[in-house]
This record gives sequence, structure tokens and C-alpha cells, in this order.
Amino acid sequence: MGAAGTVQARLKVARAALWLIVAVLAVRQVAAVLSTPKADRLTDLETWVGPDGVLHVKGSLYDSTRFTGTPFGGLVLKPLTRAAEQALGWGWTFGTLLLVVVLGVVAARALPTPVSRRTSLLAAPVAISLLMLSLPVRNTLYLGQTSIIPVLLVLLGCFVAREERAAGALIGLAAALQPTVLLFAPLLWLTGRRRAAVSAGVTFAACTALAWVAMADDSYTYWVHHLGGAGLGGPADDLANQSLHGALLRLGFEGPLEIGLFLVLGAGVAVLGLRRAVRYAEDGQLLLAVAITGCAAVVVSPTSWQHQLLWVLLAVVGRVGRRASDRYMWPVAVIVVMTLPAKMVIPNMGPLHPVRDNVVLLAAVAAATVVPFLSRASEHYRSPVPTVYAAPVPARFRRVPLLPFLRRVLTRPNLLLELVLIRVTYAAYQKVRLAAAGDTTTSGRATAEAHGHQIHDIEKFLHIDIEHWGNHTVVGIGWLREFFDFYYTTFHFFVPLAVLGVLYWRRPVDYRWARASLGFTTLLALVGFWLYPLAPPRLMPGLGFIDTVHGVQDFSKPDYGTLTALANQYAAMPSLHFGWSLWCGVVMAVVAPRWWMKGVGLLHPLFTVGAIVATGNHWVLDAVGGGVVVLVGFGLSYLFMGPRARDVGRGVEVVGGVRAGGGLSRSSPRP
Repeated sequence: MGAAGTVQARLKVARAALWLIVAVLAVRQVAAVLSTPKADRLTDLETWVGPDGVLHVKGSLYDSTRFTGTPFGGLVLKPLTRAAEQALGWGWTFGTLLLVVVLGVVAARALPTPVSRRTSLLAAPVAISLLMLSLPVRNTLYLGQTSIIPVLLVLLGCFVAREERAAGALIGLAAALQPTVLLFAPLLWLTGRRRAAVSAGVTFAACTALAWVAMADDSYTYWVHHLGGAGLGGPADDLANQSLHGALLRLGFEGPLEIGLFLVLGAGVAVLGLRRAVRYAEDGQLLLAVAITGCAAVVVSPTSWQHQLLWVLLAVVGRVGRRASDRYMWPVAVIVVMTLPAKMVIPNMGPLHPVRDNVVLLAAVAAATVVPFLSRASEHYRSPVPTVYAAPVPARFRRVPLLPFLRRVLTRPNLLLELVLIRVTYAAYQKVRLAAAGDTTTSGRATAEAHGHQIHDIEKFLHIDIEHWGNHTVVGIGWLREFFDFYYTTFHFFVPLAVLGVLYWRRPVDYRWARASLGFTTLLALVGFWLYPLAPPRLMPGLGFIDTVHGVQDFSKPDYGTLTALANQYAAMPSLHFGWSLWCGVVMAVVAPRWWMKGVGLLHPLFTVGAIVATGNHWVLDAVGGGVVVLVGFGLSYLFMGPRARDVGRGVEVVGGVRAGGGLSRSSPRP
């Protein structure tokens, strides 16, 4: 088989694997919806079409404010009430998944040309997978909402319908269901599709007028009393409302001031967003133009509930950054924001709460107004500045590295991307660590305490059971107790972050090596927490340990107060307090240019092991386990990626196989 045949075969395998992932995600979504108790699933759909739903009511749809759709939406749904009742569950869920698949296929086919064969084959399953993982689609499936339909109608009108009047009619129909979609009519007009723009406006007006004739009172309530749906559904300042109106209310603005700010800022976002959308549409990036317009619609809508935020995900198609290493920043940020809860993306710190509470809105505003998407005319659109690699270092073993494509990069990674990934990884670590606790109030606690007795017995056999002596000795010396308490609670996070920060700035190639080793170490520790829950000395009743950090524990309370809700109290083996400190010591000993810096680095794990034992938070063998996972972490980094780059001054490798002379120093990497 020739090279072309090999590539073709690999593409087929990759495409089959991606479609398999789509199938698995679809099954998972159906199972998640249908396994939810009937009273808790498809609640919005039940609110509309259930036996006591608002669509059965003889009076106004908006008497209870539970129905948030337009009068035209109610007019369309009322005749379908009986069929919808029968479709609650399987039919509605499968129908929504089918719409998601169609949406993904249309979006994949709308990518700006020219598109490589590989991209064309893999784009559809990737797009569908991202849609299924996104919070808007998951929320739509869970609630039984119809918010996918307006997005799909707009994409069909922009990319599938060939006749302009038909395209405009589809967009006008979408606007009749979601009024801010009417913002696409100016986009059509300004990009030369004036018949489509007129058709969109006429269709919207006709559908709205039809609903007004058939349901005059409801139309008055929706369009006049509630100003286009504002005030319907949940409170406008609810976190689920990611519109500018909701954000201003959350920030404390009220009354005429809030309305004025909303109108001025909303108009500014709409105008600037449309200008950018027109520019990118004329540049041949119509899908990006549609995404930008949709993001502007999210911002200016009085209420943009979570299931209505799919436009932001479409902005992932924009290309940002001249360097190849920067090219992933924007898509990763969009995917993270649209697939993970805000609490996993933004740390739970008071000053950051306004960002955390409005993170999707901020992404929409950024996409509509400020993100510098590349033009197709830019020299960097298809050919970004290549990544610079260090010359490979020969390994001791023949098959190392196992993953040769993970070569040692000389340049600094994108800082924002690193911060996002570090934050998300740490949030995931916290969740897994807490989930590993299991049922801590019954069998989980008993198992952890039994393991604690096992460790204690092993240490007594080895004559290394110094925890009780060390704990009570430190308690009797006030300044020493305060020192170890402070060291235990502070340096565990501060020192690893400081080491990573210095390496990022001064030694990028070593930063990637150290970061990978730390990641492997932490992953192995999570496996240990899951397989061997262990009670630390301070949570072992009857052994007489004193918890110097948290205070006296009441062993009659299974959850020990609020501690168990914050962290897994039985994640003691291996000790990541010692493991992370040993990682810091090893990295400093290897990388630091001065002997005294290496010594300071090695003192950190020494002080840490004293702190974890003296405070009653770990057994001595926990530190041994921490040391083991650190060594294995460095070993896995070596196995997968080969030795760290020791000398980058002799030459570098550039993507594409072009070699360049060594003008780089280790302390002055190319930015």
C-alpha cells in the first residue's frame, strides 16, 4: 500500500472512530434523559403540553409566566398538544437528537473553503460531538426545549436554501420563534442578499400578525406588557440568564439606569457585531459571520437562557493567532466555556464572581466585538508561524519515546490557554478526589479507618510509627506548631505554582517537561485515592492524635462537620502534599543554575514531610506513596516524550523538517 493509501485508510479509521463517539454520546444523552424520574425530566415541555400545561389553558398563555415562547410559538404548538403528550420521552428526545445531527452536518458543510479532504471527512462527527457535549444542548434535552430549531432554521436559510426568498422565509420563521434572531435580516441586507432580508422581515411580520389575529390578548401581553418576553420564565437576574440585561441586574443596576445602560450597550454590541459579521461574510467566512451575529443576539436579548446560547459554540470556527501554538487558544476557551459549568472554569474567589456568573455572556460579547479573528487574506490564516522544537535527545531505551510527536517545544505555550487548562484540570481533580470518598458516612468511613489500622500496624512492625510522638511534641511547642500549620496550609499550593511560573517564563522547554510529570503524578494519586481510601491519623478515633490545623474533631459526627463537603478526608494515600513538594524539589535540583537554589528546593519536601506528620494529616507511609507516584510520573514523561531537552543551543527543529541554526539560549527563549 502506498503513502496515499495509508493516509486514506487512517482517515477511514479516524472517521469511523469519531462516528462511534457520536453514537455513544447519543446513547448517553438518551439514557440520561429517560433515566431521570418522570417528574424531573422534560419539565419545560411538560409545562407546555402536559395535562395541566399552559397550552391546555383556555385563558392567556402568560397568566403564570411559565410559558416563555412567542405567541406564534404557542399558536404552532397548541394543535400539536395531543401528539406532543404522546411523544414525551423517547419521541421528543430522539427528535431533538436528530435536529442536533442535522445542525452539526450543516455547520460542517458551511466551513469556509478551501477545506482539506481530512477536514471535510472529520468535521461533521466532531461538530455533532461538540454539540452534544455542550451545555445548551444538554439543557435542551433535559428540559424538553425547542431552542435548537431557530439556530437550525438560520443555518438552513444561510447555507442550504438556494433561493433567496426561501432563505429569508426560514430566517423569518426562526425570528418568529426567537425574536432577536431578526438581527440576521440586517446581515442579509448588508451582504447583498436583499431579497432574503425583505423575505425574512415579511415572514416575521406575517407570523406575528397571524398570532396577533388568533391570540390578540396573548400577543399584547407578550409584546407590550412583557416587552418581547422580558419577565417571563425565571427571574431576569438568575444566573441562567446570560444576557446583558441579566448581567446588569446581577451587578446591582435597577430601574431607568439599568434600562438606559442596556439599550446603549446593547445597541453598541449589535452595531459593532453586525459590522464585523459583514466584514467576515465578505471575506468568505459566512459561518463565522453567522456566529458573530448570533452572539450579538444573545447579548441584546432581554433573556438568554442557557438552552438559547448555542450561537456562542458556533464561534469556535474563527481562527485567532499568528503562531501555531496560539491557534488552539480560542477554540479551547469556547469549548470549555460551553461544555463545563462556570464553577469549573473560574475559581471560587469573591473578586472573580462577576466573571464566573457571566462567563458565557462575556464569551458572546468578546466574539461579537473584540476577538481578532484572522481574515482569509492574512498570510497566517492557513500558514501560522510554525512551532519551534528542541533537537531530540537520544534515549537510553530503543522504543523511547513512545509518542514521538510530543516533541519538546522551545517557545512558551499560550499563557491564557495554560491558565484555562490548569484551572479546569485542577477543578476536575477536586471533583474526582471528592468522588473517590464514596459513602463516607457508613461503609466508606469504616473501610478508610480499617486501612488506617493496617498502615499503623505496618509502621509499628517497621518501627517507623513516629506520628504520635511528632504530633504531641509539636503541640507542646507553640511557635513550631504555628510554623507547621502555616507551612501545611500555604506552601502546598504556592510553591508548585511558583515553580511552574518561573519555568514558564525562564525555561519553557523545561516547563512542558515538568508540567507533564506533575500531571502524571496527580493522575496516579487519584487512582490511589479511589482504590485505597485511607483515614489520616487525625481522623482515627482512639489513637490520640491532635488535629492542629482543623481543630478538635467530633467523631460522633460521620461527616466531621463541614470538612467532608469540601474535600475527600480519606485521600491520604499517596500524600500529594509530599508528592507535589518532592516534584518541586526534583525540578529545582535538576533545573536550578546555582547549588544553593538546588539546596533550597530539596529543603521543601523535607519541611513538608515534617508538616504532614506533625499536624496529624498523614502517615509516614503516605509520604512514601507520594514519592513513588512522583518517580513514576517522571518515568511516564520520559517513556512517552523522551528525555528532557538538555541543550537547546546547538540547533532546533522547525515544523516541516526545516532546520535552523542554534541562536537560542536556554534563558532567552523565542517568544
